[in-house]
Amino acid sequence: MSSNTSRYSWGADEHLVVQLAESMSLDANFRAMAMSSELGERQVPGIIDICPSNASLLVRFDPDQLAPADLETMVREVEARVAVSSSPKISTRIFEVPVWYGDPFTVETGARFRDRHQRPEGDDLEFAAIENGLDGPAAFIKAHADSPWITSMVGFVAGLPFLFQMVPQERQLEVPKYVRPRTDTPKQTIGHGGCFTAIYSVRGAGGYQMFGITPVPIFDPEQKLRDFKDFMIFFRPGDIVKFRSIDEVEYYAILSEVEAGTYRYRQAPVEFVLNEFHEDPDKYNATLLEALYGN
Repeated sequence: MSSNTSRYSWGADEHLVVQLAESMSLDANFRAMAMSSELGERQVPGIIDICPSNASLLVRFDPDQLAPADLETMVREVEARVAVSSSPKISTRIFEVPVWYGDPFTVETGARFRDRHQRPEGDDLEFAAIENGLDGPAAFIKAHADSPWITSMVGFVAGLPFLFQMVPQERQLEVPKYVRPRTDTPKQTIGHGGCFTAIYSVRGAGGYQMFGITPVPIFDPEQKLRDFKDFMIFFRPGDIVKFRSIDEVEYYAILSEVEAGTYRYRQAPVEFVLNEFHEDPDKYNATLLEALYGN
């Protein structure tokens, strides 16, 4: 999308909002992240924060240091530069998130709220498999864990990532949210609504279907683990995630490492090139997983 089809608007006196597309796509999200990266690299006095979203970009600024018209001119220039790039890319990382799918905590929570669900019988994994035409929960778990996911935005509650599956659109997993939200969701639940998977950073209300739980934190306000030494929130926009199915024994083994303060995320730096991904998503995903696992 060229800059003349984007919508620029102002949020009070300190925010510029750039809507790049009407709906989420990897291309629109990639443009938001690329624009965010370039603006950040410029270190412009007066820009306080830059927040890329699914298909938009929010810039918070100090109008006493940076005139709104000057900011808009700069952001439009950055958008035009990103649009004409022959091979848009971002420097990011890929890491593993272990998941105990079908764990008793989310299953019990789901059972307490079946009156708010489209399908009162069964559980969320069974519902997701039916909705996607898959042969049961095991097939759904395989489809969920086999391909990587990209972090399209971070927000809603502290450190919660929204993850978009890196597969052709016809293969993306989709499920509706609960008819009415729950008043409880276990901390570190793996949830899904629409085309997005999310990880609940803290316990609280929620409406996404619940597939499992991870033993590793994504929000550590005390910064006890080494992966949080620079910031209490682990996820960043553009992060690539590979879910790995684990069982109860491994869940508690990893949880013991977390509680002891010794757990480290398995991760690797990568460069994500959008055009190369589009040429052959499965082949490109395989190279990303090679970087993570060293095979």
